[in-house]
Amino acid sequence: MPPTITAFEAAPDRGRGLARDMRVRWALEEVGQPYDVRLVSFAAMKQPPHLALHPFGQIPTFEAGGLALFESGAIILHLAEGRPGLLPADPDARARAIGWMFAALNTVEPPIVEREQTMLIERDKPWYAERAPMLEARVRRRLDELSARLGPAEWLDGAFSAGDLMMVSVLRRPAGAELLPDYPNLAAYVARGEARPAYQRAFADQLAVFQAVAGEG
Repeated sequence: MPPTITAFEAAPDRGRGLARDMRVRWALEEVGQPYDVRLVSFAAMKQPPHLALHPFGQIPTFEAGGLALFESGAIILHLAEGRPGLLPADPDARARAIGWMFAALNTVEPPIVEREQTMLIERDKPWYAERAPMLEARVRRRLDELSARLGPAEWLDGAFSAGDLMMVSVLRRPAGAELLPDYPNLAAYVARGEARPAYQRAFADQLAVFQAVAGEG
């Protein structure tokens, strides 16, 4: 039986590949693992059957045999450790790749998400004009640091790894992506990730869900 992941029944990103199941789909494609998708509504995510899989009522989740996981980072690390293609064989390089996964999720993504949420829900608030530049500066500081570290390299640490998959996924979020033109090496880095055949397959699969729902409306 192939593993099963959950994804939004109605994608809020309108098929742009930004929902976090996209990261898991991409990882599954990279390691050549067939999988099934169970689509869930926003209401169903808050019901006991889904909460038993994800205590915070979000997506994605991952089920394989008796194993159930939540959190995209944990799922991708599990996939990468169990199948070739996303982590180097050398122990030190493997540890560094995992470190980049954590960096993407814990260091680079939080200021991007904070800016994104503020742009979406606080734009009409009186404090927005003062707060927005500060949030942009925080994102730019991380992009400055990441750009300096990447330099002219193709990937973060040698060959493509789960660290790159996670970092590219984070950089695609709108509040970071709109600043990438100021960082040509990061823009090219993201483009290389998006050009990978595994990414293209994952993106097409997620887009097909949105198109199917949109066609029914």
